[in-house]
Amino acid sequence: MKRIILTFTFINFLIINLLAQYPIMDYVYAEVDFSKKLHVWDGFGFNYVETSQTFDYDSDPQDYGGFSILDQADREKVIDMVFGENGLKVGLLKMFYDPFHQEKPDGNFNHERTTQYLRMFARDGYRKTIGRGGNLQIITTLYGPPAWATLQKVIRGRDIDPAQKENLANYLVSWAKFLKEKENLPVKYVSIHNEGEDLWRWPIDGKDPNIGKGHDYNMFWPPQLIAEFLPLLKTQLLKSGLNDVGVTPGETSNWSRFHYWGYAPVIAGDTRALEAMDLITSHGFGDHSSVGIDLLREKKPGLHAWATSTSWGQMDARNIRDMHVIIYTVKANGIIPWAGIQRPPKWVGGDPNPGNAFTVHEDGTLELRRGYYFYKQISRAGQPGMAVAQTYVLRSDLALIAFSSNDTKNNDAFLIINTGRNPQKLRVDIKGVNHKIYAAFRTNETEEQYKDIGSFNVINNILEYEAPVGSVTTFFAR
Repeated sequence: MKRIILTFTFINFLIINLLAQYPIMDYVYAEVDFSKKLHVWDGFGFNYVETSQTFDYDSDPQDYGGFSILDQADREKVIDMVFGENGLKVGLLKMFYDPFHQEKPDGNFNHERTTQYLRMFARDGYRKTIGRGGNLQIITTLYGPPAWATLQKVIRGRDIDPAQKENLANYLVSWAKFLKEKENLPVKYVSIHNEGEDLWRWPIDGKDPNIGKGHDYNMFWPPQLIAEFLPLLKTQLLKSGLNDVGVTPGETSNWSRFHYWGYAPVIAGDTRALEAMDLITSHGFGDHSSVGIDLLREKKPGLHAWATSTSWGQMDARNIRDMHVIIYTVKANGIIPWAGIQRPPKWVGGDPNPGNAFTVHEDGTLELRRGYYFYKQISRAGQPGMAVAQTYVLRSDLALIAFSSNDTKNNDAFLIINTGRNPQKLRVDIKGVNHKIYAAFRTNETEEQYKDIGSFNVINNILEYEAPVGSVTTFFAR
């Protein structure tokens, strides 16, 4: 008992002495070091989804993005707000590739019938981007193969027909070639699958596609099939003259599955697959881990990684906090959220990720949602070619994200995210630069929507700021 009392007294002594040296402060200490560049940033992106679930396009010509029922003025408004100088200024664009472009493996292609508004969005967005002097990188993802490529011979069949592997590779190549040569779009990567790791979406016998449960197109792609298909697809791209189009291993539902379900290890152990792969990709729906990325980068240094579909969550500060995890924990080089513009009735059973930037209603009206403004806080700060800079903050309900200019024309920028229940005062120690003034913009869950809140001075490298509850504030060096 005496020993316990003495131990307790000693602990109290230590606490009292520590508090004397480091008193409890009425502010939180944080640091941004722009000189410590962690990895290059390729940018934030957008995803327009057109044909995503329908089994019969003739009877149900699906357009989930809703441009088909918007008037031209609203279409132009969306394009400007996504790609324009005062908009999100995205640098990445994801384009899905649906299963309806070729009725039989030796037949003609029709790349236009099911993609009218997808291509319109991409063309207009690209023009807007180059008009402001920006760059756009497009990744196109095989949403699901045509029926003839599966053993079941139906749309959303579970298993690949081994005899059709080369024809399926050609199916992807034809679309990429069409986009580059007919549409003059800057296609950078072709991605093999959409959540193709999820075997459990089909009945155990694999016979019936379960579209009634609300899933979009895909096929089961085991790791060994990915390792085999990567060099096959790469070879076909090169034969078609598409030397500047890279390939990705497809997009698992999240980063943990990418590694722990075998994809990264199998690719890492296959020399031809590793050599063929040009970009690491996965969706970012929870379970964040960099293990698979680290493994592949160890084998092939310099590989970039993109999260090609992330949830909009509740369209709040916590959603941007989740992007902090993707940037710093996963170590991704780019983020593209799930469908940024949605027409809700066109998703069977309701979209499991209903957050977005825009909603298109059945009467043809356009609703701008708060997800747009929270996303704007981070998308404008992290422009292509910048670098992710080191940050830290001494509270778990706060997070800082920083992007170094990295010799681009963009200004150094950092974000303060407050997901807590109380306002928080911060003293941000800014290192590696000598900026004296930062212009600030803020979004919260109520009335502030990318609001200009003025300029903040830096005194002795310290910027002081009080972050409101549920807010994201972006500071741009001036």
